[in-house]
Amino acid sequence: MQLTVRPTGTPVTATYWMSHAWLGTHVEPGVTLDVAGGRIAGVRTGIDAPPPGATALRGLTLPGLANTHSHAFHRALRSTVQVGSGTFWTWRELMYRAASRLTPDTYFDLARATYAEMALAGITSVGEFHYLHHAPGGTPYDNPNAMGEALIAAADAAGIRITLLDTAYLAAGFGERPNRHQLRFSDTTADAWAERASLLKGGDHALIGAAIHSVRAVPAGQLATVVRWAEERGAPLHVHLSEQTAENDACLTAHGRTPTRLLADHGVLGPRTTGIHNTHLTAEDIELLGNSGTGTCMCPTTERDLADGIGPAAALQRAGSPLSLGSDSHAVIDLFEEARAMELNERLRTHVRGHWTAAALLRAASADGHAALGRPDAGTLEPGAPADLTTVALDSVRTAGPTPRLAAEAAVFAASAADVRHTVVAGRHVVRDGRHTLVEDVPSALAEAIAALHG
Repeated sequence: MQLTVRPTGTPVTATYWMSHAWLGTHVEPGVTLDVAGGRIAGVRTGIDAPPPGATALRGLTLPGLANTHSHAFHRALRSTVQVGSGTFWTWRELMYRAASRLTPDTYFDLARATYAEMALAGITSVGEFHYLHHAPGGTPYDNPNAMGEALIAAADAAGIRITLLDTAYLAAGFGERPNRHQLRFSDTTADAWAERASLLKGGDHALIGAAIHSVRAVPAGQLATVVRWAEERGAPLHVHLSEQTAENDACLTAHGRTPTRLLADHGVLGPRTTGIHNTHLTAEDIELLGNSGTGTCMCPTTERDLADGIGPAAALQRAGSPLSLGSDSHAVIDLFEEARAMELNERLRTHVRGHWTAAALLRAASADGHAALGRPDAGTLEPGAPADLTTVALDSVRTAGPTPRLAAEAAVFAASAADVRHTVVAGRHVVRDGRHTLVEDVPSALAEAIAALHG
């Protein structure tokens, strides 16, 4: 038996016994994990049966998953945007329509249900790329952060962690004023954005970060204000980058350089920064991102849903850009699908199999995602890490058959969110045996919240 001893004098508040656990490099049978103060206090291997008082987690237990990029209100668009054809830009008009109907109260309801769906999918932390700041027409609420605070409260009510990436969104395009839909998003200037964002408060379950919506939405001369705000706080900084070729073309026309080069020239790139999508990049762009240590968040289910294209994820990682994953528009909420889609997309493009191992894809879905959200200590089953876990069934119709030593491969390449049996956050059992412990009926909560927007 291998024993990792918990810190002396730290009271254990929960013990979990895992029939199989992913320990970063391999599947280990018979592992117990002690929790103290919401963190992992001790890990023991070689335990054949649950010790007295331990909660059994049967299946493959992984570090909790990190959903690095989310727009919670997009959950209301699922299926309704699948009628007819079009492009990202026609889809955007439907998105604006949904955004126009939200209030702080209805946003809380929708986000709570959406984050509960994430918990059911094994997600323990979400990066919420938040730009829906004001009332329709752009009038600030009496509480200027009413919408952001609704998201923070919704994550707490759903039992997951959140990094609220408060987003500067100031323009409709290069040199263009916000349109009538975008007035809700705009603080008019980066200084005004920074003043409002500075009022946000985090907590045990919530971190506050920053985001630049895109190079088309924040004038180049104001990028430095957002960067400085994040630097002063040691906060993560995210940015939509080169999702669409139209954005690249417009940036070249306006500035004579690619969006990546523009960000580099204004000090945006760096290890605390994550580019979202990074789809249409030049070789120089890839080098700039990799050499600066800027992360890449791939959102394959959204990128394929919106016909955006396949980003050069493998080339970016080789260049030095850490990879994470997000469900973005929530066409589905399933980090296993995001992980395997990144690999399978690369196979389709290159006609070669095996660009990432299951271990590498699990790291993108957990540790590297948590790091991108400002929690570099999360995403492992080791003493000192947050006690955030998820357990995947190994006996469903999708996962049954492979030997336990291939459980990681089964999880990444065969499992779905429906196979998640348990989710634990800070040592608390949020999903138990496939049922959410805080939101009694998640499907009904989703249906009611979405119906309220269409009523």
